[in-house]
Amino acid sequence: MESNPTPIAPNPSVWRFARASRAHVVIDAADYYALMQQAMHRAQQLIHMIGWDFDTRMRLGKGRRFWNLPRKRINPARLGAYVIWLCDRTPGLQVRVLKWNFGALKFLFRGSMILDLIRWMLHPQIDFKLDSAHPLGCSHHQKVVVIDDTFAVCGGIDMTSDRWDTPEHLEADPRRHKPYSKKLYGPWHDLTMLVEGDVAGNLAELGRDRWERAGGKPLTPCQPQTESAWPEGLKAEFEDVEIGIARTRAQWHGSSEIREIEALFIEHIARAKQFIYAESQYFASRAIAEALAERLARPDPPEIVLINPESAEGWLEQTAMDGARVQLCHAIGSDDPHSRFRIFMPFNAAGTAIYVHSKVMIVDDEVIRIGSANMNNRSMGLDSECDLFIDAARPGNSHAAAPIKRVRIALLAEHTGLNVEQVEQQLAANPSMIDLITQASKSGKYLEPFALRPLTDAEKAVADNALLDPERPEELFEPFSKRRGLFRRGGLLRRPK
Repeated sequence: MESNPTPIAPNPSVWRFARASRAHVVIDAADYYALMQQAMHRAQQLIHMIGWDFDTRMRLGKGRRFWNLPRKRINPARLGAYVIWLCDRTPGLQVRVLKWNFGALKFLFRGSMILDLIRWMLHPQIDFKLDSAHPLGCSHHQKVVVIDDTFAVCGGIDMTSDRWDTPEHLEADPRRHKPYSKKLYGPWHDLTMLVEGDVAGNLAELGRDRWERAGGKPLTPCQPQTESAWPEGLKAEFEDVEIGIARTRAQWHGSSEIREIEALFIEHIARAKQFIYAESQYFASRAIAEALAERLARPDPPEIVLINPESAEGWLEQTAMDGARVQLCHAIGSDDPHSRFRIFMPFNAAGTAIYVHSKVMIVDDEVIRIGSANMNNRSMGLDSECDLFIDAARPGNSHAAAPIKRVRIALLAEHTGLNVEQVEQQLAANPSMIDLITQASKSGKYLEPFALRPLTDAEKAVADNALLDPERPEELFEPFSKRRGLFRRGGLLRRPK
């Protein structure tokens, strides 16, 4: 299947539009890892993995025996061993892995991962690189996998440890443990999107560009082929659909700044008529908060439901992101007299907080966007990000509205503990998601409303000055005296155009 790159769109919020023969939203990493094991098994020419983090010790799925193969009969489950097994059984296959350079030293504390990386480095078909092609303080945050330029994945799930979980988010699930350890980690929620066709060829181009920027030798496009790595037996939610691609990239070494994702958020929020359903690891972006406040201040505002984790991971993120979330909510409240904007936090049946790492937004069951970008300033201008979106209002895309709605219902069912049929029936009787959430029983999984609280002086100073979540790289090292801050006289500070 030959890629047919589309010219750069004049719209500053979109890099490319391209057709997908099939597309599918995968909810939570248990299914994603199993599907990727199948997809990688079908690779013929190239597997290109691009991510914020990789852990070769993680298990993709079950190991299996293939008695019809003359050598390497065992299909390993671990990522590190599986990649080598794939290359050994497919002599023409090449594997390229690109990881953000920060945190490379923690490889030393990941036990057998050092051995895996040495084996990768010595294998002629595998090349592993660290990506430092960004300003100091920025990160490479994309999570993209491309196979043979005909199949690709883009979303929020990294192939690393402490991500695996099922939609049930069971308490103390013995399968949810750290690599080579019986130590369990908490429930984790995430999303990604599988795509096939021309859009995969465009993501392959994005990957080749990123690889070269990181210092890798130029990669040539794959030869056209009719076969696809699409997992056998997986029924796609979307067929023959147009998909848009949006990016974030900081200015660096002659490369211009790209803020397509920020512009796309503003566009999608402004067009909302009935509702917005969103999930994000953070809520700290001033641009998104301003767009929400402006839409809520207009007549007939939409209902806006945002799913966030109870708290960000790590004390640095908690100080910066949790404080900014409180401040933004206070500021938006003045433009939301009817309480149409609500943040909820998911918990499992045992009352344990489910960590939300997903990045998704659904508008009026007409637009769905999934990618790597959070609702924070870094994802709008500092870190390299990639989002995909399907717009049912685009020509030839009207058939996408029904599966978009099914994804929203599935997510609401997962978080409220209701089944899909119950969610459908209740929304048919009363379309308010807020009512559905607040009236749902808490006997199983449930959502709790985010409660505003006063900030400490230290939290207010960090949030006010966007100290750890600036809008541009140069602001990371800007003194307090020159910072614009998030707020002025109790309201959102409008940024200069």
